Amino acid sequence: MRIRPLLLTFLLCMVASRALCQQDTITRVKDLQRVEVKADRILTAADKLPMPVTIISRKMIEMMGSRRLDEVLREQTGLAIVNDIGAGSRAVGLQMQGFSAAYTMILIDGQPMLGRNSGNFDLSRITVANIERIEIIKGAASCMYGGDAMAGVINIITRKNTGLAQAMALLRYGSNSTADATLEGEAPFAGNKGAAYFSGNYYRTAGFNVNPYLATGTTAPPYTSYTLQGRATYDIDPYSSLTFSGRYASRSSVNEFNYFVTPMRDELTERDANGTLAWQHQWRDSASFKAQYYISRYTSTQSIADLKTDAATQSAVFGQYMHRLELRSVCKTAFGMSVTTGIGGIYEILDNAGSLGTRSMQTGFGFAQAEWKTSEKLQWLGGARYDHHNRYGGKLSPDLGLRYTPVTPVTIRLSVSSGFKTPDFRQLYQSFTNMQAGYTVLGTEVFGSSVKALQDAGQVDTIWPVAARVAGLKPERSWSFNAGVTFTPVRTLKLDVNAFYNDVRNMINSTQVGVKINGGQLFSYINLDRVRLTGLEAGLSWDPLPGLSLSAGYQLLYAKDNGVQDSIRTGAGKYAWIQDRTTDTMPRRAAVPDYFGLEYRSRHMANWRIFYEYAPWATSATFRVHYRGKYGYADANNNNYIDRYDTFVNGFFQLSASMEKKLCHRHLSLQLSVDNLLDYTDMLMPGMPGRVIMAGISWRFFKDQ
Repeated sequence: MRIRPLLLTFLLCMVASRALCQQDTITRVKDLQRVEVKADRILTAADKLPMPVTIISRKMIEMMGSRRLDEVLREQTGLAIVNDIGAGSRAVGLQMQGFSAAYTMILIDGQPMLGRNSGNFDLSRITVANIERIEIIKGAASCMYGGDAMAGVINIITRKNTGLAQAMALLRYGSNSTADATLEGEAPFAGNKGAAYFSGNYYRTAGFNVNPYLATGTTAPPYTSYTLQGRATYDIDPYSSLTFSGRYASRSSVNEFNYFVTPMRDELTERDANGTLAWQHQWRDSASFKAQYYISRYTSTQSIADLKTDAATQSAVFGQYMHRLELRSVCKTAFGMSVTTGIGGIYEILDNAGSLGTRSMQTGFGFAQAEWKTSEKLQWLGGARYDHHNRYGGKLSPDLGLRYTPVTPVTIRLSVSSGFKTPDFRQLYQSFTNMQAGYTVLGTEVFGSSVKALQDAGQVDTIWPVAARVAGLKPERSWSFNAGVTFTPVRTLKLDVNAFYNDVRNMINSTQVGVKINGGQLFSYINLDRVRLTGLEAGLSWDPLPGLSLSAGYQLLYAKDNGVQDSIRTGAGKYAWIQDRTTDTMPRRAAVPDYFGLEYRSRHMANWRIFYEYAPWATSATFRVHYRGKYGYADANNNNYIDRYDTFVNGFFQLSASMEKKLCHRHLSLQLSVDNLLDYTDMLMPGMPGRVIMAGISWRFFKDQ
């Protein structure tokens, strides 16, 4: 596509804005009616929590011009976006406090999302079209949400419960033939006793290529996505309400490529659907009860064929069901304590038509958490959760935190919590080959039979000694510690500093266990005895003028396997030696500084952001800078850990900007956004595009106030 006509059209509209809808320059009009959001918060109000919490508002998302969830989260302090090896360049996951994406729970209106590849949820599947806000809690939240929240929680709150009929139509178009169209509407009914909301989104991109050695095709495949979401809430009486919500999304992609092998066609179709039925009852102001049932279904179908002969070379079908029932109550006691209790169960079904048939897992859980404000300065939050898995048994996970305000500008937060996480379906039963990159990922339960089949077919060159550790994955257990302070000398200035320490035993890690005949890697999963993830996170925000917001953030991270460090220190074991294959003819004794840490973890990350809104002109603009330091990518010298002689992704800066103009009593909005202004790419980051320019127009239907 041609970008210049888009830029010219946008600039002409900006110049003409003073002639259009002139009342905008004379009379201030009210913004579009903001909805009242009543979805479950993560635990309680963000400013009362003893752990770090970030709130991303709908207004911020709109000003950034973001289209998919990963685009919003990649710019947040302490969060890193990484590609998922189990789905090639199609999937992007989230790192938090050094944990991989498998340890962060992704919720939509408090309900977990299915469809993880190698444990990683693909954030690019989710459109931001109907998001009211995003709540990010950092640090283990296993007490309320289970083992998948060992790193934290991303809770996506959608729009709902409006008292005003309104609608919005939006269209964006830009680089890589990307099109993003959204239509949404909401209205009350039954005399404002009920409210209904509906949203539809269409998204298409032609993909992109950042690999100079790729003759044809793209590193990020072209795809088309459809998303439909709806919600209805009805107040049965002044104390009871009934809510139903549903979501359906599909994504399909076809990629044709020639990577110094036979030309191939790779087709992938993903579908996920979920629904929630909830009943909530309030007993005056002292107690409430909520019962909710959630069902979710995710399927993916992949087919790879030879372009010359059209013969199928590989096919895979993966399906997952989840049924989740939860009963929860909140009770406020006479002496100022609020107690939340709950019980529930989860039934998951794996349907892998390719080879495994049907597998199932069952988990029962119960939890209790108390919030107690013992004085105006001190507040406690503590609880425990018990999970029982039909295969891995039970585990109690307690947590405790406090929030202390010694003087008005200073707030101190301390928290300690434990986590328990069982292996997921993919880590146990996955059998996946990425034909474009040539690698294969095998679950531990099918590793032996799958390797034998590959060997019988003559596809395996070498199996490394580390493959002996691929057997019987153990559940992971963790302790998480957070200590932070917030300093707010004036209302417009805030400084947050948080230190974290996570100790994980039996951490499940993907590792290379061999080499195939075609040079491709062979991956599986092993338990790491003890992993330490520790670091420091800082954030500064300042609003020096009305409408102007400045912010900066930084994270320092050390992600180390204690077993590797112990082996190096003692000079014994499988990690005691190191070799630079470009210069050394023989291995040498390794030293502790040689060990960099776990793969895909940057030591340093930072961001700087400027948001500005000039109300008299109904104009806003943003400028954002994101830095990610270098991180280990691959074990080049085959000593089973990342050292100074291995393959690294270099550190880089990414600059982004956006501008928006509202016209016609704020019914009409024009927006221009540019992501990755410097057009930085790296073939080791196949999912990060070069410069992306998007122009958008939207119209809001609402009654002027």
